[in-house]
Amino acid sequence: MRCLLRRDYDAATLVREHPPKLSSPHKRLVYAMCSGASTTGALTVTRWAAEPLPATAELAPTELVPLPGHFDYADVHEGVWHVNFADPELFFAYGSSLLAQDELQCAEHPVLGSIREALLAEHQPAMTENDRDGAPTPVLVANVERRCAIDTAPNAACGRPQGLYGNRFAATDLELVRGAIHVMRPPTRSNLIAMAAPTGAGTYTRTQIEHVVTTAYTAFRAAIEESNVPVEVCTGFWGCGAFGGNRELMTLLQILAARLAGVARLRFYVFDDAGRANFDAGLRGLDGVLRTSDEPLPQVLDRIADLDYRWGASDGN
Repeated sequence: MRCLLRRDYDAATLVREHPPKLSSPHKRLVYAMCSGASTTGALTVTRWAAEPLPATAELAPTELVPLPGHFDYADVHEGVWHVNFADPELFFAYGSSLLAQDELQCAEHPVLGSIREALLAEHQPAMTENDRDGAPTPVLVANVERRCAIDTAPNAACGRPQGLYGNRFAATDLELVRGAIHVMRPPTRSNLIAMAAPTGAGTYTRTQIEHVVTTAYTAFRAAIEESNVPVEVCTGFWGCGAFGGNRELMTLLQILAARLAGVARLRFYVFDDAGRANFDAGLRGLDGVLRTSDEPLPQVLDRIADLDYRWGASDGN
């Protein structure tokens, strides 16, 4: 694999020299409560060139673990990588009023905003895609502190009947937001994979399908390169919120990419019963297009395209 950039940072120095730019008062509240300026430890940022897909559909026996709810960030982080549902501009909305998955992860891991500012100051591309041709260039951040957890779920008893996810975060009174922030004492540490999902409408094209698989395959292979133990990837319905991606297809393609890459375990957060049904349908879809382990992978991708999966609508977040 080809690593385009590698930076080893001291987190305390990073936040001092490149403080985050937080335009949202709600984000400033989160940063203050979790003492983001006190972030410590050594962390590593890497950016990777798109890796060519394997010629054949030889798949690893990846353990698949569908779970209800959202990321829970277990205390053990060695070899465990959580997907950041990124924009092509790395962490670009971290300081804004929005609180979708990318921005939530940045708020809970406050040094991520400083990473973006440092890369921009170094005139490095803070991108998860190549700005010339749109090829995926996933960014990995290893050993970053998670200093708080924000409860985004609806909670009428606490004055948050619609929850805090997406645009509801900025529309909620600051004091009600304060009650949803749990400060981690001590902070835990996470390994993150920032990879951008495509956008589209109508029926998925063969090109879009290959782009998704290449993005996830590159990112998952990079996580394996950066780990000294078998890798577990934690993900969910990547690209299926604001981008309107198809849950069944994005499940199918992530499982395919994980098995092609050799991921030991894929922990897939499905939200609820409807999400579990989407996951199961995606798994059945993958089983239906596989034939033999030595079959050319392009033929598998052709059969996936022939299933005519369609884009959905944005959820507005």
